[in-house]
Amino acid sequence: MDFENILFEIKEGVATITLNRPEKLNSFNVAMHAEVRAAFDAIEADETVRCVLITGAGRGFCAGQDLGDRKVAAGEESVDLGATLEEHYNPLIRRMAALPLPIICAVNGVAAGAGANIALACDIVLAAKSAKFIQSFCKLGLVPDSSGTYSMPRRVGLARAMGLSLLGTPLSGEQAAEWGLIWQAVEDDELMSEAQSLARHFASAPTKGLALIKKALRASLENSFDEQLDLEREYQREAGMSDDYKEGVAAFLEKRTPNFTGK
Repeated sequence: MDFENILFEIKEGVATITLNRPEKLNSFNVAMHAEVRAAFDAIEADETVRCVLITGAGRGFCAGQDLGDRKVAAGEESVDLGATLEEHYNPLIRRMAALPLPIICAVNGVAAGAGANIALACDIVLAAKSAKFIQSFCKLGLVPDSSGTYSMPRRVGLARAMGLSLLGTPLSGEQAAEWGLIWQAVEDDELMSEAQSLARHFASAPTKGLALIKKALRASLENSFDEQLDLEREYQREAGMSDDYKEGVAAFLEKRTPNFTGK
């Protein structure tokens, strides 16, 4: 499809999605949701893709939902926001979690509301030090969505998750990294070069093993100790039968750089 609300490129194993409504701080409307779905369709259909990089155009990453995309006013019929989550946001978050590829997010500015939580749903989050993560839902009388109430307590603990959610206080990229909310904060002018370098690394990495790591770590949040040991056994069995494992061992013994194919 022709993209108007995102930029999309697949190059050298990296699929890059750039949210591209800078005049609206890249907030989501229905059309953007459709284009992001189409981009993920293309990613899943292309066996050359080994990594996904998501970022935003202009001065912000994503301000969440475009409030102008809905007609909400006192005295008028209410909008079913649960239906919006069920149709758009929840399928996206589930798809990102299930994708057997690493997803990097480069947060280049404000990440607010669902925008903050879509970023946190990625596997590796890099942010400019000046970026801001804002759980802005409380300012509208709403509840954090797009998996925010799931990811935040698990990353920073209940006390900090409560503070961020109930107060809507902006959290800088630098502090987000210090708290463990994200992987790393970098200088603003180094963000994209760092993110692209990491994406290139993943594009030549043992993709099948990375996919199993991603699944195992996500499962650990719900599994018992014994369940997780059993899962590790099964995933290690699967990983050990991959071409990438054989190549990795051969390269180690031959003292050369491995040539992983992701299979």
